[in-house]
Amino acid sequence: MLAKLMRYLLLGLVRLLTGAQARWYGCPPKAEQRIYFANHQSHVDLVMIWAALPRELRQVTRAIAARDYWTRTPFKRWLTREVFNVVYVSRERHADEDPLEPLIEALEHGDSIILFPEGTRGHAEAPQSFKAGLYNLALRFPGAVLVPAWINNVQHVLPKGEVVPVPVLCSVTFGAPIQVQPGEECKAFLDRARASVMAMREV
Repeated sequence: MLAKLMRYLLLGLVRLLTGAQARWYGCPPKAEQRIYFANHQSHVDLVMIWAALPRELRQVTRAIAARDYWTRTPFKRWLTREVFNVVYVSRERHADEDPLEPLIEALEHGDSIILFPEGTRGHAEAPQSFKAGLYNLALRFPGAVLVPAWINNVQHVLPKGEVVPVPVLCSVTFGAPIQVQPGEECKAFLDRARASVMAMREV
């Protein structure tokens, strides 16, 4: 019950601070398994794209979150696990584990996921190079629809080093789905996926 109340509270707060406008430019919101992939400039990205989704999609869509940051305190751990139901991933490589395993489990369960293919936050206008995880997941789950998204202006809501959010109008623009072409190599696909995200900032 507490998690549900917090979910509604945060949803209202995020929409009050940012507007959380969802712009479905290349595809409509649809109840199908999807991998949303977006640019990443703020810790607020996770909450912003979650809030932009319609309620019925929000319930079956899980964001990816860095375990070392989002489990650092009991409150962050509770918030991400009980309120947002995120998928934790490790940013540190260990020889005996596949970093994609938590994402694979979520997709095998039938969930949609929100992925930030840069792997870490960037501070430039353009996204950093995408990592291979998106390509590997697309190959393993060809039935999942790959939807690019551009999160606009959210880096100004909680500037680096600040703890108090600032009201700023933000939006999430969802683009046309893409897929891995027959015989397409990893780098070519990732460059194309990155370009599809960047194209949405001009819409």
